Amino acid sequence: MIEKTLSIIKPDGVKAGHTGKIIQIFEEKGFEIKSIKKVHLTKSQAEGFYYVHRERPFFNSLVSFMTEGPVVLMVLSGENAIAGNREIMGATNPKDAKEGTIRKMFAESIERNVVHGSDSPESARFEIPYFFNVFEIL
Repeated sequence: MIEKTLSIIKPDGVKAGHTGKIIQIFEEKGFEIKSIKKVHLTKSQAEGFYYVHRERPFFNSLVSFMTEGPVVLMVLSGENAIAGNREIMGATNPKDAKEGTIRKMFAESIERNVVHGSDSPESARFEIPYFFNVFEIL
């Protein structure tokens, strides 16, 4: 089934210069980039995006991290894109990530883990329109 998913290259990945390499990985794995933009999230935008984690102890540090520099937002499309993107990203903790995954190659810690991807169809339905309007997705 062809799906769409949100992908974010987080501030650590952008700052380290991994944006092009990460995009290349997605394209080589067969994903089509339906939309892409680089933004610097405000505190309010980050809090709204990560609202599901607002009660967790890491919420404030996550918001602070996601607003420390620009991020690259993408809508990816492909066969089973949500699960496929998560497989390519690797485990949240890079120590547990498989060889060849984005997080194994580029992430420095469980908190600074380079990329985000929707974890379910429900998440994708919230996350994509949070950052992209219908006219921006080709």
